Amino acid sequence: MTRTPRTTEPHETVERALELSRADGCVVIADEESTANLRWAGNALTTNGETRGRTLTVIATVDGREGTASGVVSRSAVTADDLEPLVRAAEAAAREGGPAEDARPLVAGVPQSAGFTEPPAETSSDVFAAFAPALGESFARARSGGRQLYGFANHMVTSTYLGTSTGLRLRHDQPSGTLEVNAKSPDRTRSAWAGRSTRDFTDVTADVTAALDAELAQRLAWAERAVELPAGRYDTLLPPSAVADLLVYMFWSGGGRDAHEGRTVFSRPGGGTRVGEKLTDLPLTLRSDPAEPGLESAPFVVAHASGNDSSVFDNGLPIGPTDWLREGTLQHLLTNRHTADLTGLPVTPEADNLVLDGGGTKSLEEMVADLGHDGPGLLLTCLWYIREVDPATLLLTGLTRDGVYLVENGEVTGAVNNFRFNESPVDLLARAAEAGATERTLPREFADWFTRAAMPPLRVPGFNMSSVSRGV
Repeated sequence: MTRTPRTTEPHETVERALELSRADGCVVIADEESTANLRWAGNALTTNGETRGRTLTVIATVDGREGTASGVVSRSAVTADDLEPLVRAAEAAAREGGPAEDARPLVAGVPQSAGFTEPPAETSSDVFAAFAPALGESFARARSGGRQLYGFANHMVTSTYLGTSTGLRLRHDQPSGTLEVNAKSPDRTRSAWAGRSTRDFTDVTADVTAALDAELAQRLAWAERAVELPAGRYDTLLPPSAVADLLVYMFWSGGGRDAHEGRTVFSRPGGGTRVGEKLTDLPLTLRSDPAEPGLESAPFVVAHASGNDSSVFDNGLPIGPTDWLREGTLQHLLTNRHTADLTGLPVTPEADNLVLDGGGTKSLEEMVADLGHDGPGLLLTCLWYIREVDPATLLLTGLTRDGVYLVENGEVTGAVNNFRFNESPVDLLARAAEAGATERTLPREFADWFTRAAMPPLRVPGFNMSSVSRGV
């Protein structure tokens, strides 16, 4: 594969920006992004493409009488001629801003990453060399089966180069792949969705693609019988994708500072946080680990801006394994060095993966066989348009999509109408009756921002379908 020529390599850009800095401290982050994609509609490929991009972020820190200020400027498509104006703009922003509340000494003493001076990693359409023929076979099966396939496959590799005036030279290559397929009946009255996450599409084999196609065909067949159900509370099976969307939102809402200041579901009445409190009787462990096999993510902090849960001063800080829940008990909340000092909690920066494990061994199909013996049960496909209603309880609302199925006496007997739901993921964990086997999954709603997740299916009695949703 021929690599796109560049006037300067990313590590050279980082070094030159650091040389140009006149600030008391400086952090430079170069993000090199390479993407490849396929799209299809009506059982035929429609488009494919490749893109390349570069974003440079310069963070200047200036010490003053009242404290240290920071200035952050990010720009894309930066050339050698753009470097000095970019660095000066960051320094000016620091001088014009007041002291930074999260100011801490820049991280030092972290060993240099291997390959810091090497060219960025890249992807191309070659990543789909095995998948594309398998997709063609799916098109043929779909045509003969009277269904139409729509969807896309996307692969992205981001190489991040981080350098600081304190001597850090760190690099991380992050591959991310997603596959989403929607099957529709010719009259468009029935629809089913399935998605997968992958690092490089080598695990999206012909067998996997055929199994995904069979799953979609089965769901469309279930939907040949339509059943109208009213709003209400139902014994509901949430597949791993739906569980991931809810718990990713909970994870993002787990800021230690907000909880300490009494603003979230993780705030303890009377003050402090709920760390140490048992949230569920199931032995559920929610964890992140940059070294998780198949879900590897950056082992150090990359912060392009400061916020309640992140700090530009923490760039390069090592990220280790963290149990957010352990055996059902809340162990940690998101903190940077500043908010850890404010709250008295340990420093636990956000990692870019999430795993929920309850020790279960049942597949989703086995859990379906146990459902609906004491009244109708529901099997969801996925959730979408998730929005927060009440941060104090983390009450969320959203819609079901692409298949809600009626389960009676352990068998799927038809598809029901879509619903709007109102539930808190924290409350769901407290009420969950059973967790199945954990598997890698793709969140449907948050796939653009979070792809590295592994979740079990969950059975939740009394899942609140608050109203019927039409036209979805």
